[in-house]
Amino acid sequence: MGRVSQPASRRGPFGPSLTLDYPMSLGVFDRYEDAQAAVDHLSDRQFPVEHCLIVGTELKALERVTGRLTTGRAALGGALSGVWLGLFVGLVFALFARPSDALMTVLWSSLFGAFFGLVWALIGYAFTRGRRDFTSVRQVVATRFEVLTEHKYAEQARELLDQR
Repeated sequence: MGRVSQPASRRGPFGPSLTLDYPMSLGVFDRYEDAQAAVDHLSDRQFPVEHCLIVGTELKALERVTGRLTTGRAALGGALSGVWLGLFVGLVFALFARPSDALMTVLWSSLFGAFFGLVWALIGYAFTRGRRDFTSVRQVVATRFEVLTEHKYAEQARELLDQR
């Protein structure tokens, strides 16, 4: 692994940085729980674990087929999505409407949303021409997990891990 410009203790705009200076491997594990246990062991021995990183490697994509996609299911899904979008838009518009018109604004927006969601879903389904007539959920998972630490802490960490 090459040099990474930010030290682990530095914070990025969205929280702690996910980089290390000159990372070195402490071990590779087949299960995330085992990598987590190694870092927990280091933590229990007062090791500065904020200089560690667990990296999932050897990624694989999983796709679980959940059912057939029919015209009716596509239409229903589109209508339901449209209702949610219409409800959101209606609530925003209702903030600026007269109190007596607020409920009707939300209801009409939801109705229009359902209609347009249904139409767009059917158009999208028609464009697939039967090439993907199923629904599914996808997930990317790691099959191995490597524990890394900054080079200046590697020797200390390895000694502590050898005590397990």
